[in-house]
Amino acid sequence: MSELIRKLKSEIKRLFDDDIVDVVIAFRKADSPLRPQPAFYRKGDSLEDLEYNSLCQNNLANYLTRYPHETRIGIVVRGCESRSVNALVVEKQHPQENMFKIGIPCQGIVDLRKIVKQTGEDVSGYKEDQEKISVVFESKEYQFDRKDVLHESCLRCAHPNPVNPDILLGDPLPEGDPGVVRQAVDSFEALTKQERYAWFQQEAERCIRCYACREACPMCYCTECFVDHNPPRWTESTTSPAGTQAWHIIRAFHQTGRCTSCGACERACPMDIKMTYLTDKLNEDMLKQYDFAPGMDDTTQPPFASFNLDDKNRFVA
Repeated sequence: MSELIRKLKSEIKRLFDDDIVDVVIAFRKADSPLRPQPAFYRKGDSLEDLEYNSLCQNNLANYLTRYPHETRIGIVVRGCESRSVNALVVEKQHPQENMFKIGIPCQGIVDLRKIVKQTGEDVSGYKEDQEKISVVFESKEYQFDRKDVLHESCLRCAHPNPVNPDILLGDPLPEGDPGVVRQAVDSFEALTKQERYAWFQQEAERCIRCYACREACPMCYCTECFVDHNPPRWTESTTSPAGTQAWHIIRAFHQTGRCTSCGACERACPMDIKMTYLTDKLNEDMLKQYDFAPGMDDTTQPPFASFNLDDKNRFVA
């Protein structure tokens, strides 16, 4: 058992013993060491299966909206999760006073596809340190440099440390370079209009409309999504080019100033479709135009969600 997991177990036990929370959202071990699963611990539950490592794929903020506001929730948060939690607090999806954020500085989430491509799915062992990732497949150990198997969203992460956690387990990490995010956006913008559309078409039209991206996203919490609404039908609901392109465009605009670029959508996608290049571009526009970055505090509304009578351009009659 790692020192971090020991500290995490001790903190969760304290939260229950002191009657601070009703439930703690964390991760637990699963049958495959590659796939730790979200866990929802209550007082009296055993913590023997508690897990935390770089294979924890889900953004746990996704589960906040599934609890009534009066539920006191403890939640394990990395950098992106803490910012997603803040964004949800701003949108009044759960009150800050009924949450306790257990912060863990994040070294990045491993991209399972990168490992499975070189080993296979039936991995029987896993271990990691700050620099290396090791897995055992068919009694043979494979070792990878951490940076070579991280998910793309983690390679360009600017904020690995949780924002305003109630407790921080572990030492803060150096902040990332925002310029790395801009490099990807700048590269996309440097393409011609025809090249940009060809890239978008290539990604969007592989979509099978399973909506795994929607289910994995903490900011997709609408009771009824626009693609499920009928009547009126807002967009084509089939896997036609018009339908898949409309889904990805409208979803990206709904995430403007809200997406924390955690990459949960891409990790959940069975077709390995790239999506964060759209929201990263839109968030870059939010930063340039409004000096706003999603989830950096729990009070500031995203620009497209705020309105006041002093707005320069009146758009409401």
